[in-house]
Amino acid sequence: MVARYLVSPHGGRRAHPDISSALRAAAARRRPARIEIAPGRYEETLTVRGEVELTAAEGPGSVVVGRTRGSALDSFGSVRVHGLTLVGREADAVGCHTGTLTLDHSEIRAHGGVALHARPHTSVTLRDSVLAHGRALFTGGTGLVERCRFTDAADNAVAVLEGARVSVRNSRIEDSRIHGLRVSDAHAEVIGCELTGTGKAALMADARARLTVADCVITAVHAEGIMFIEQSRGTVDHTRVTGARHGIGAASGADPVVRGCVLTDCRDTGINVQTEARGRFEDCQVLNSGNIAVFSTDGGAPEVHGCRVVGGNVGVAVIGGARGRFTHLVVEDLTNTALRVFDEAGAAFAHVRVERCSSGLEVRGNGGTTAEVSDAVFRDVEMAAVAIGGQSRVTLKDVTADGGVLGFGVADEAQLRVTDSTVTAVSGAGAGALGSGRLIARNLTVTGSGSLGVYGTGSAYVDLARSEFTDCATAGASFDEEAGGQVVDCAVNGTRGVAVAGNGRVDTVRLRTSLKVVRHAEKPAGPPPQIINIFNGPVFNGPVRDIQVAWGNENVVQNRGENVRNENENEADAEADTGADAETGTDAETDTDTDTDTEGNGSRS
Repeated sequence: MVARYLVSPHGGRRAHPDISSALRAAAARRRPARIEIAPGRYEETLTVRGEVELTAAEGPGSVVVGRTRGSALDSFGSVRVHGLTLVGREADAVGCHTGTLTLDHSEIRAHGGVALHARPHTSVTLRDSVLAHGRALFTGGTGLVERCRFTDAADNAVAVLEGARVSVRNSRIEDSRIHGLRVSDAHAEVIGCELTGTGKAALMADARARLTVADCVITAVHAEGIMFIEQSRGTVDHTRVTGARHGIGAASGADPVVRGCVLTDCRDTGINVQTEARGRFEDCQVLNSGNIAVFSTDGGAPEVHGCRVVGGNVGVAVIGGARGRFTHLVVEDLTNTALRVFDEAGAAFAHVRVERCSSGLEVRGNGGTTAEVSDAVFRDVEMAAVAIGGQSRVTLKDVTADGGVLGFGVADEAQLRVTDSTVTAVSGAGAGALGSGRLIARNLTVTGSGSLGVYGTGSAYVDLARSEFTDCATAGASFDEEAGGQVVDCAVNGTRGVAVAGNGRVDTVRLRTSLKVVRHAEKPAGPPPQIINIFNGPVFNGPVRDIQVAWGNENVVQNRGENVRNENENEADAEADTGADAETGTDAETDTDTDTDTEGNGSRS
């Protein structure tokens, strides 16, 4: 049977004048006790032992307990607190030393200390309560927090440490100076919570912790919405992060699983994986990121599946020795590049759709920089669907480029392999190689190019086989300067332009066409060449007869002069081969009358 005690500062029949005297009386009887406290402020520190319930007789907020300095309550046993306001200064406001402690409809105010400290091997439950200024600290025990509010914590609102296991549900954490919740070498779950205004990551997992997050809303944080570091693990499901610097981050060997989340208006990145971290991100949306939607760097290696990127600057960037695998990815309406792989990074893209972006895929770096793209569509990309440079190596299989200036381009010493791919309705060229770049294409189809099907310039090497070029306005294939290679078992169809405009260095074998093959290319009639400046990529100086594209140059100066040719020399030029099948032709050198000077080092991304 529970013994009942009354406390009233104004006295009364059988009433104790303070709470401590009632506690002493209950301890002497060694029975379960219920202490009912009349409204008032009690300047005392409570030490509660045994099975005791402390309740505000006239409801929450009517009883305030605490001294000017020190703790308000220390619990040893099985203690329940209902409706009290507990105030601590320069010490733990409430401490659970042994046993269990339950607080409901209560308030804890900690001025310069810990609001609640649950020590090892204890169990603490908070329900429908408020913690102000201080933090709830769980070290080695268990905890359950339901429908609570944490406000203005001087550091972390909730800290789960040293093997503790804590569940926080349907609660609100606001304006913490550091983290909303930090779990370190422990296990925490955060379900159905709202976190806002934290100084650093709203949710932080470190030191091999496990963090489970579901159905949460995180807004207006100064750093990451959710951060996993130091080999921590966990899951994040159906959570929305808005207005963070980084939406969800992983670093230093962490490996979270993130599913069905929405990351909106992040000031820098939506998903950020670095320093040997991994992570799997499924069915997420990253909307309007300020810099990069999905970022992998410094050895990071995420897997991204079924995600959608809309709006913002750059879609996916894999740089600095990082890796990444991206499948069933949709990228739309970016002001910059959809996919970027730089500086010894490697990425694989499969089942990808890119629409209405400034450029599609950019790859640049040394020979360790690689990208594989399969079953992808680049539609309405303003500049190039694919542009690679440096010494990078890229393979494309079953890739479609529809619209824009250039389909697939390779420059510097890079190598591009294209298989079973299609380019339609580009204004410049379907595919091109320049510098010392190598373009190897099998079963490439280019239709409706505003100028060229494929071209090579500089000292590039172009190897075409079993490819088809239809309705290209100027030429199906064009080669100038020192470009070499071969065109084998290809077809050029349509009624415009020429089949091949050559330079004498490219062999044509079993070419099927009804158009002429120009051994010594003539400048086609028409308006002056168009010059297009594309930043953040390799330099593309396209065929001088029709289009020039410069990557990474802030200033392009074109100097055009009349190239006076002797009429007798014109008459001496070799006639082009015509007919349905022109076999084993070797093109002569192509003339040019346009010089292009480029200046500048390229713009900042």
